[in-house]
Amino acid sequence: VGFIGLLQSFSDLMKLMFKCKYYYFQSRSYVALIGVFLLICLVIFYCLVYGSYYSFSYSEFSFVWYLVITSITSYALLCSGWGSYSNYSFLSSMRSAFSSVSFEACFMCVVIFCSLCYGGYCLGSYYYSGIVSLFIFPCLYILFLMCILCETNRAPFDYAESESELVSGFNTEYSGIFFACLFACEYIIVFVFSWLGSIIMVGGGVFGFIFLSFHLLFFMWARATLPRIRYDFFVNFFWSVSLPLLIISLFLIVN
Repeated sequence: VGFIGLLQSFSDLMKLMFKCKYYYFQSRSYVALIGVFLLICLVIFYCLVYGSYYSFSYSEFSFVWYLVITSITSYALLCSGWGSYSNYSFLSSMRSAFSSVSFEACFMCVVIFCSLCYGGYCLGSYYYSGIVSLFIFPCLYILFLMCILCETNRAPFDYAESESELVSGFNTEYSGIFFACLFACEYIIVFVFSWLGSIIMVGGGVFGFIFLSFHLLFFMWARATLPRIRYDFFVNFFWSVSLPLLIISLFLIVN
């Protein structure tokens, strides 16, 4: 590993990249591989939306496309978990799929609120609108932070992994490049949602960069300090508290 272990990380990376597992003797293993490739494709689409914002080639309905991409993520996790031939992975994928349903109901309200606030679904026009949705309904920002913790499987809503309960969740049976792709996709989604929050709350710009940095630090703080919430409390909160508050925000912006 080189002088005083300086190449240890590099050797671990090479070992991870060149490890292989034979998926061809079990029929459902193909479904697991499809789940990984589907998640990679979804992350690529996220990056296209992110890149189009800064290249001034964005669509008029870029925010709606973001919602469409997000709604397919649960299918990738379902395929990854069910195709792994592991009860831990299967339970994790079922949890994650239902969590995504809870998130999408709230996220759809956020999309509608921002479209009413800024007058459209084009993310590129939010900076020039002169409106800051954060000041109109500040409670929406707190609910949005909780929603993105749920969608990105971060503590205290990390039910897709739950190391103390499900070993490692939906990626338990993966190794090599597929394991690396799953983790890389997770962290890219964390960054993209942090960026999205900075755009829809303050419109981007200098304040958007500050909020982006705060969101990334918020993810690390939540992972380090917050305990995992019981699953029934999580479901009750999203459907009994968060969703009604977001619906109230729609009536507020209309009035």
